[in-house]
Amino acid sequence: MGSHKDHLPTPTTQPGRDGLAAILTLPARSLIALDFDGTLAPIVPDPEKARAHPDAIPALAALAPKVASVAVITGRPAEVAVKYGGFADTPGLEHLVVLGHYGAERWDAVSGEVTAPDPHPGVAAARAALPDLLESAAPGTWIEDKGHALAVHTRRAPDPQGTFDALRAPLTDLATRNGLIVEPGRMVLELRPPGMDKGVALSDYVRELGAESVLYAGDDLGDLPAYAAVDKLRSDGTPGLLVCSGSEEVTELSEKADIVVEGPEGVVRLLQAIATQAT
Repeated sequence: MGSHKDHLPTPTTQPGRDGLAAILTLPARSLIALDFDGTLAPIVPDPEKARAHPDAIPALAALAPKVASVAVITGRPAEVAVKYGGFADTPGLEHLVVLGHYGAERWDAVSGEVTAPDPHPGVAAARAALPDLLESAAPGTWIEDKGHALAVHTRRAPDPQGTFDALRAPLTDLATRNGLIVEPGRMVLELRPPGMDKGVALSDYVRELGAESVLYAGDDLGDLPAYAAVDKLRSDGTPGLLVCSGSEEVTELSEKADIVVEGPEGVVRLLQAIATQAT
């Protein structure tokens, strides 16, 4: 690995600098938590074609043995993220955890098993109603059925942003009628049960692990609860580092981040640098 790859950016905030220092000084007590789509995997028009950046697995395998845990926290079903990420049966990733469906599901590399609760009944009702709603209102949209949640993608529509804006109200109505909430993302509106978010998943896992520092990297509005969880941990004395997988699409995240990198490629380079410099 050339030295240019091992360069660690300096966080722009003091809490971020403290967080990075804690991770590098005592990596064995650190949690490295990462979103999947847009963070480890480049965003693609068809979510079923999303795959982890080719250097992501080697970077994680170099870093994982040095830290307390690596957790992938995603809105996707855990098994799908494992498959698209290539996380199973990978040397070095024996203790990787995938928290799918915003933490409602969990896959542990050590067992290879997924644990999950029963789906919320409102998801089935929304699933039945969505096709008719979209057929009349939104040509070119696509439903991704996540089992515990339903995502309506507008990236393939003739006017992705216009379709996204037009769908917010009717999808919110449908969600509310069925006891669900709508989570907006990058050209996607997701209907899911309340109480499932990346912040809850991250906080619970930090507690379970007894982590003494945490890095969280994300790229989208769904990552804001995890950012808030890291802020809360920092205010309670647990150092943390917020990384944004840089995108002009979501400035809310980049404005809150300690380090902004250029997409999954930048995330991978950051992980490589931390793996190299962690003591």
